[in-house]
Amino acid sequence: QVQLVESGGGLVQAGGSLRLSCAASGSSFRFSSMGWYRQAPGKQRELVTRIASDGSTNYADSVKGRFTVSRDTTENTVYLQMNSLKPEDTAVYYCNARVPGGLSLYEYWGQGTQVTVSS
Repeated sequence: QVQLVESGGGLVQAGGSLRLSCAASGSSFRFSSMGWYRQAPGKQRELVTRIASDGSTNYADSVKGRFTVSRDTTENTVYLQMNSLKPEDTAVYYCNARVPGGLSLYEYWGQGTQVTVSS
């Protein structure tokens, strides 16, 4: 079982920055693929970025060059540095973990943290 706890959301003006953190419990963190997703009101949840256990990353086109994902295996934490924020980045941001277990892959979600960008 893995628990994910996000923090760092808030209200920021357009052009500003925020750093989200996701603290993961359990010893499987270093083997897990971690991701950030977001869901704006009335929209489907969408992928923002993922970081694999080997550190490779991928980003949604809408955030490339502005957002950076990183992970600290000693702290079991994944971060999302968000720069040059835009009003359209306003959403609830969710941390996601995909944890290998035998032949299966288990998926976990955090409770979400609100990011609001004012124009």
